[in-house]
Amino acid sequence: MGMSFAYGPTDAREARATLERALELGVTLYDTADMYGAGENEKFLAPFVRAHRDDIVLATKFAIRLDPDDPARRTISNDPAYIRQCADASLRRLGVDRIDLYYMHRRDPDVPIEESVGAMAELVAQGKVRRLGLSEVTADELRAAHAVHPIAAVQSEWSLFSRDIEQKVVPAAAELGTALVPYSPLGRGFLTGAFVHAEQELSEDDLRRYFPRLTGPNATANAALLAPLREIAAAHRATLAQIALAWVHHRAGAHGLPVIPIPGTRRRTRLEENTAAARLVLDEAELKTLDAIAARVAGERYPDMSSTSAGRE
Repeated sequence: MGMSFAYGPTDAREARATLERALELGVTLYDTADMYGAGENEKFLAPFVRAHRDDIVLATKFAIRLDPDDPARRTISNDPAYIRQCADASLRRLGVDRIDLYYMHRRDPDVPIEESVGAMAELVAQGKVRRLGLSEVTADELRAAHAVHPIAAVQSEWSLFSRDIEQKVVPAAAELGTALVPYSPLGRGFLTGAFVHAEQELSEDDLRRYFPRLTGPNATANAALLAPLREIAAAHRATLAQIALAWVHHRAGAHGLPVIPIPGTRRRTRLEENTAAARLVLDEAELKTLDAIAARVAGERYPDMSSTSAGRE
């Protein structure tokens, strides 16, 4: 996402080099969406995808509609006709004949999930999609969808700061054999210590300036929560990002299901730092210390939580 949208300006040449380096390091899952830059991110990925089609797993998403006259205005659509339209458009932009993992990006409660997943299942039958995924759904929604067609993955925010899915969604996924794909496992960069007050330190076109946890008094309070992270990082001669990611990787064993975090980056140096986190092993005492952080986090994940699983539970 950050290569085309949301997090300020991007060096396109470095971003493309980062994609290539990721594949060299064994990263095979590449995640995009039709709303990232209003289709521009899919177009950006297309040359890389076509060059390495047999070596990667390509994931994209539908459901969030942007208003071309007002980029800040978004609506959600899970209508079957719209799903078919979006899938064809993504295939054209990506320049491929099949999407490996196709996600419903956000849930529209006005459309029965059985209808939406039924339309997605038709795409599988047509050979346009291999596997289906859902993002930010409740446990009940996941079960209802899975009854129509197997759901391979659920993508939701999961990090040291965001753990609400552990109550119901994660157990349901483990029960159904569904993988969890944590997005923002680094708290949109906040857990790396790269910034404290988004509204003061980040560029004008960076959407993080509007997230409750990353601004004002909330940001000040949350920055103090990184102290134990710093201590553990020092003990491992690692970075804060590596400890935060290692904790997410440990969720697989803790909850008994596949966990594939997707830390977005636009630079090779950060990529190499992030992938190294998969080799870090934290002991029980360290995990217990880190586990205590989430309960003290100030502020919601989004200004409006209504389109998230936590907002509908």
